Formats: sequence, C-alpha cells, structure tokens
Amino acid sequence: MNNEPHEPVTVVGLGRMGQALAGAFLKAGHPTTVWNRTASKADQLVAEGALLAPTVGDALKAGSLAIICVTDYEAMRELLGASDVDLAGTMLVNLTSGDSAQARETAHWAEQRGARYLDGAIMAVPPAIGTSEAVILHSGSRSDFETHRSTLDALGTLTYLGADHGLASLYDVAGLAMMWSILNAWLQGTAMLRTAGVDAATYAPFAQQIAAGVATWLPGYAEQIDNGSFPAEVSALETDARAMAHLIEESEAVGVNAELPRLLKAMADRSIAAGHGGEQYPVLIEEFSKPRND
Repeated sequence: MNNEPHEPVTVVGLGRMGQALAGAFLKAGHPTTVWNRTASKADQLVAEGALLAPTVGDALKAGSLAIICVTDYEAMRELLGASDVDLAGTMLVNLTSGDSAQARETAHWAEQRGARYLDGAIMAVPPAIGTSEAVILHSGSRSDFETHRSTLDALGTLTYLGADHGLASLYDVAGLAMMWSILNAWLQGTAMLRTAGVDAATYAPFAQQIAAGVATWLPGYAEQIDNGSFPAEVSALETDARAMAHLIEESEAVGVNAELPRLLKAMADRSIAAGHGGEQYPVLIEEFSKPRND
C-alpha cells in the first residue's frame, strides 16, 4: 500500500465533476496537475494551487496517478490515443461513465499501450466529492487499487469490487435501476393519492417506511436467488399478481397512468404461466434474466 501522503495527481477533464475531483485532491494536499480542452475551466483550480498542463501528454507525465473524467470512453481514447501521448508506465483511473463492455475493452486498450488501468464509477453529485457521502466504485487490479488507495481516499468512500474491469460500470447501472425503480414507485403512489387530496409531502414518510421495510427483505431473497429455490415463505407469486391487478384497477379508476403496474403484472403473468405461481416473488429473476425482443 502506498504510504506517500502527497502523491502527485493528474486530472484530465474539467467538467463539473472533474473540477470537483481536482478540488478534492488539492484540499487533501496532493500536488495536482490538470488539463482540459477549454483551458479557462482550470482558472479556479489554478488559483487554488493546481498546475495547468499545456497538453494531455504533459499532464500525464506530471503525476504518478492520472484520473480521467471526460464525456465518454470514445473521447477518452481519442485524447489518450494521440500520437504525442505516451501511456507507458502511467496509472490510469477512468471515472468516465460508460458500459461494462467499454470498460473491459478500454482496459485492454490501455494495457496494450503500457499503462496500468482501473475503471471506476462515481455514485455522487459533484458537491459531495471529497466527503464520505461520495461513493466511488473501482474495479481492476487489486494491487493497483491498494497501491493508490490512500490517494483515492481523498475523493470519498471507496469500494473495490473485483478484478473484472466491467464491475464498476455494472454496479453503477444496477444502482441506477434501484434508484429509478424506487422513485417511479413513489411517483405512482403519489399520483394516486393526489386524486384524494393527499399531497406528496404527506405521503413521503409512509413511502419511506415501506421502502426501508422492503430493503430488509433483500438478503433473504438474495439467498433464494443464489440457491435457485423459491419457497413461498411469505406469499406466493400468484397472490402478488392479484394485488398487482388491484393496483392496476385502482390506478385506472382514479385516472392515473397504469403503465408501470401493467409491466410488472405482465412479467408476473409470464412466470405464473411457466409454472412458478406457487413460488415466492424472487422467482421473477428468471424473467428479468431473459432479453425481450418485442
């Protein structure tokens, strides 16, 4: 593990997130070099002590650790693949958003050019960077992660996921699936209750209590999924499907959109038709695991 308290760092890409990353390194005492196509985006960071490099190549040479946070993987490879950029010996930590296939391909691309490579995902908004609320996911070589962990700690709460470079991207989108599903379910209920004069602020604490309660089911449901066995310890899927029908009927009766509950019931109906009606809700993992082409 690297015990150097002030490892030199380079940040390439100074959008709002890149600026926050560079600012966190500066605050933690790391000599920080920055580069961006539009150099003026570095003005505030330079005023705080950052060094603005004239080229990407110069920026990479300045730090022993290079953080990349640009528009997408294509932009990253265009920047770092230029003829005047030497990646040999560079430790790249890519915090650019993309998918798992791109992460794996980029890891191979970087390693072919002599670089070390960690992929990452930021589960936070820019103002949270540098605080414990900022969760930063990393995947790739554990030894590379541990070597630079004390420096990366400046960004927030680190989570190492494994050697597969695609894991950070997969966890990222899995987290987004959770976020949007919870928010959409809350909006569905809010829309229904508003028809009876109940405002969102009144419903929110009840919805929060339900969400927290459901979250406690996950470890037990995960065990069923991993074991491939779904005994109906709480309720059977066919019972849940009847409740879904009630949700659809109530939504339509009060005049709100029923697309979301209809989608859920369609998946449940397919599972029941396949003979899983007497099993518990996590059996739907089989439906979620199948691609739909229609």
